[in-house]
Amino acid sequence: MTGGGAVGAVGALTRYHLELLVRSHAWLPPFLAFVLLMVIGVQQGDPLLGGLGFGAGVLVPVSAWFVRAALNAEPPASRACLVAAAGAARVHLGALLAALTAGLLLAAAGVAALWAVSGPVANKGAGNAPGVGEALTAGLAAAVVCVLTGVLAGALGNRPVLLRSPYGILATLGLSAAALVVPGSPANGAVSGLVTAARTGLVAAPWPELLLALALSALVGAVVAPLAGRRPE
Repeated sequence: MTGGGAVGAVGALTRYHLELLVRSHAWLPPFLAFVLLMVIGVQQGDPLLGGLGFGAGVLVPVSAWFVRAALNAEPPASRACLVAAAGAARVHLGALLAALTAGLLLAAAGVAALWAVSGPVANKGAGNAPGVGEALTAGLAAAVVCVLTGVLAGALGNRPVLLRSPYGILATLGLSAAALVVPGSPANGAVSGLVTAARTGLVAAPWPELLLALALSALVGAVVAPLAGRRPE
């Protein structure tokens, strides 16, 4: 298959997995978890930058959950037929891209909702008065970073890297938590930047963290997809 044909096949598989997520309602639990955490963690009138930081952080475990949902939405018999027709690596990559798409859509909706309910851009007493536009740009970039990081956690914490389902759940939760607290993690840097900006009023979009998250995504995808044909021993 040519390069263009391979890309088209992965695109079709991504759309197929998105349809599976919608029809199976597997998207609903992570979506409701996101909404619940946002309702608990953000109040109407809170500073925009602080809310954007909280929302971005929540997207890490939620996006990892989307990965698990996408990988398990299809019945085993149907997946076996699809793998036989398209190849295990492409099928797996399509599921990961479907989870990424779901996470990005949720990120955009979350940023819009936070903008609608927020109060001032920065905390009271901040030394600077940032504009809404630069805050939203930084918040949206941070949300994308956290979605990418969450998909990485999901990709590493589920099959084919880990084939045992209970271990996969624990690994996904552990990797999501580590991504938020370990210094040097793209998600940690993006969220910390927004929290600091809320306090100081100095906003900087997390472009280095975004580039790092994209590079790690490409690397993990290249490593994980070829393992998709693994079976439990």
